[in-house]
Amino acid sequence: MRIMGLDFGDKTVGVALTDELLMTAQPLETICRERWNKFRKTLKRLDEIISEYNVEKIVIGKPLNMDDTEGERIERTRIFEEELRKRTGLEIIEVDERLTTVEADEILDEMGVPRSERKQYIDKIAATIILESYLRCGKAKRITKKEKI
Repeated sequence: MRIMGLDFGDKTVGVALTDELLMTAQPLETICRERWNKFRKTLKRLDEIISEYNVEKIVIGKPLNMDDTEGERIERTRIFEEELRKRTGLEIIEVDERLTTVEADEILDEMGVPRSERKQYIDKIAATIILESYLRCGKAKRITKKEKI
Protein backbone atom coordinates (compact mmCIF):
# COMPACT_ATOMS: atom_id res chain seq x y z
CA MET A 1 0.00 0.00 0.00
CA ARG A 2 1.09 3.54 -0.74
CA ILE A 3 -0.34 7.01 -0.30
CA MET A 4 -0.27 9.54 -3.12
CA GLY A 5 0.16 13.26 -2.51
CA LEU A 6 -1.14 15.88 -4.95
CA ASP A 7 -0.48 19.58 -5.43
CA PHE A 8 -3.34 20.72 -7.69
CA GLY A 9 -2.75 23.86 -9.72
CA ASP A 10 -4.43 25.60 -12.63
CA LYS A 11 -2.25 23.92 -15.26
CA THR A 12 -0.32 21.24 -13.37
CA VAL A 13 -0.72 18.56 -10.74
CA GLY A 14 2.39 17.67 -8.76
CA VAL A 15 2.46 14.01 -7.72
CA ALA A 16 4.36 12.37 -4.86
CA LEU A 17 4.24 8.87 -3.38
CA THR A 18 5.11 7.24 -0.10
CA ASP A 19 7.30 4.17 0.12
CA GLU A 20 5.50 0.90 0.86
CA LEU A 21 6.13 1.26 4.60
CA LEU A 22 4.49 4.72 4.61
CA MET A 23 7.59 6.26 6.16
CA THR A 24 8.86 8.60 3.46
CA ALA A 25 7.51 10.64 0.57
CA GLN A 26 9.24 11.08 -2.78
CA PRO A 27 8.39 13.30 -5.76
CA LEU A 28 7.16 11.34 -8.77
CA GLU A 29 6.07 13.63 -11.59
CA THR A 30 4.21 16.72 -12.71
CA ILE A 31 1.15 16.24 -14.89
CA CYS A 32 0.42 19.17 -17.21
CA ARG A 33 -2.83 20.25 -18.87
CA GLU A 34 -4.00 23.23 -20.89
CA ARG A 35 -6.71 24.55 -18.55
CA TRP A 36 -7.66 24.05 -14.91
CA ASN A 37 -10.94 22.29 -15.74
CA LYS A 38 -9.64 19.82 -18.35
CA PHE A 39 -9.25 16.72 -16.17
CA ARG A 40 -9.62 13.75 -18.53
CA LYS A 41 -5.93 13.14 -19.26
CA THR A 42 -4.90 14.07 -15.73
CA LEU A 43 -7.38 11.59 -14.22
CA LYS A 44 -6.27 8.91 -16.67
CA ARG A 45 -2.63 9.36 -15.67
CA LEU A 46 -3.52 9.33 -11.97
CA ASP A 47 -5.45 6.06 -12.54
CA GLU A 48 -2.30 4.58 -14.07
CA ILE A 49 -0.17 5.67 -11.11
CA ILE A 50 -2.74 4.35 -8.61
CA SER A 51 -2.76 0.98 -10.34
CA GLU A 52 1.01 0.74 -10.87
CA TYR A 53 1.94 1.68 -7.29
CA ASN A 54 -1.02 0.15 -5.43
CA VAL A 55 -2.18 3.50 -4.04
CA GLU A 56 -4.91 3.17 -1.42
CA LYS A 57 -5.30 6.77 -0.22
CA ILE A 58 -4.79 10.27 -1.65
CA VAL A 59 -3.67 13.40 0.16
CA ILE A 60 -4.40 16.67 -1.64
CA GLY A 61 -3.30 20.18 -0.78
CA LYS A 62 -6.02 22.48 0.48
CA PRO A 63 -5.16 25.99 -0.77
CA LEU A 64 -6.37 28.17 2.10
CA ASN A 65 -5.62 31.87 2.08
CA MET A 66 -3.13 33.09 4.66
CA ASP A 67 -6.00 34.42 6.81
CA ASP A 68 -7.72 30.97 6.85
CA THR A 69 -10.40 32.02 4.34
CA GLU A 70 -11.32 30.02 1.27
CA GLY A 71 -10.96 31.55 -2.18
CA GLU A 72 -11.42 30.63 -5.84
CA ARG A 73 -8.51 28.17 -5.81
CA ILE A 74 -10.15 26.05 -3.15
CA GLU A 75 -13.35 25.79 -5.20
CA ARG A 76 -11.36 24.61 -8.21
CA THR A 77 -9.47 22.11 -6.08
CA ARG A 78 -12.70 20.73 -4.66
CA ILE A 79 -14.17 20.27 -8.15
CA PHE A 80 -11.07 18.29 -9.13
CA GLU A 81 -11.14 16.37 -5.84
CA GLU A 82 -14.75 15.31 -6.41
CA GLU A 83 -13.98 14.10 -9.94
CA LEU A 84 -11.00 12.16 -8.60
CA ARG A 85 -13.07 10.63 -5.79
CA LYS A 86 -15.79 9.54 -8.25
CA ARG A 87 -13.27 8.00 -10.60
CA THR A 88 -11.08 6.20 -8.06
CA GLY A 89 -13.35 5.56 -5.10
CA LEU A 90 -10.36 6.23 -2.84
CA GLU A 91 -10.35 8.20 0.39
CA ILE A 92 -9.05 11.73 -0.17
CA ILE A 93 -7.58 13.69 2.73
CA GLU A 94 -7.15 17.48 2.57
CA VAL A 95 -3.97 18.96 4.03
CA ASP A 96 -3.18 22.65 4.45
CA GLU A 97 -0.78 23.53 1.64
CA ARG A 98 0.01 27.13 2.48
CA LEU A 99 3.58 28.09 1.61
CA THR A 100 4.46 24.66 0.18
CA THR A 101 5.43 26.21 -3.15
CA VAL A 102 7.62 28.74 -1.33
CA GLU A 103 9.23 25.90 0.64
CA ALA A 104 9.71 23.87 -2.56
CA ASP A 105 11.39 26.86 -4.22
CA GLU A 106 13.72 27.22 -1.22
CA ILE A 107 14.64 23.53 -1.43
CA LEU A 108 15.43 23.86 -5.12
CA ASP A 109 17.49 26.99 -4.42
CA GLU A 110 19.49 25.12 -1.75
CA MET A 111 20.07 22.31 -4.24
CA GLY A 112 21.46 24.82 -6.73
CA VAL A 113 18.75 24.31 -9.34
CA PRO A 114 18.75 27.37 -11.63
CA ARG A 115 15.53 29.43 -11.57
CA SER A 116 15.05 28.71 -15.28
CA GLU A 117 14.77 24.96 -14.53
CA ARG A 118 12.68 25.02 -11.35
CA LYS A 119 9.29 24.95 -13.06
CA GLN A 120 9.77 21.30 -14.01
CA TYR A 121 10.36 20.30 -10.36
CA ILE A 122 8.46 22.68 -8.10
CA ASP A 123 4.98 21.10 -8.23
CA LYS A 124 6.14 17.56 -7.48
CA ILE A 125 8.34 18.88 -4.66
CA ALA A 126 5.32 20.78 -3.26
CA ALA A 127 3.28 17.54 -3.49
CA THR A 128 6.02 15.80 -1.52
CA ILE A 129 5.88 18.48 1.19
CA ILE A 130 2.07 18.09 1.39
CA LEU A 131 2.43 14.31 1.72
CA GLU A 132 5.20 14.63 4.33
CA SER A 133 2.94 16.95 6.33
CA TYR A 134 0.26 14.27 6.37
CA LEU A 135 2.74 11.55 7.35
CA ARG A 136 4.06 13.66 10.25
CA CYS A 137 0.53 14.10 11.58
CA GLY A 138 0.36 10.36 12.21
CA LYS A 139 -3.37 9.89 11.73
CA ALA A 140 -6.01 10.45 9.07
CA LYS A 141 -8.19 13.45 9.71
CA ARG A 142 -9.78 16.15 7.65
CA ILE A 143 -8.87 19.77 8.14
CA THR A 144 -11.46 21.96 9.77
CA LYS A 145 -11.22 25.71 10.30
CA LYS A 146 -10.22 25.03 13.91
CA GLU A 147 -7.69 22.32 13.18
CA LYS A 148 -4.77 22.36 10.77
CA ILE A 149 -2.26 19.69 9.83
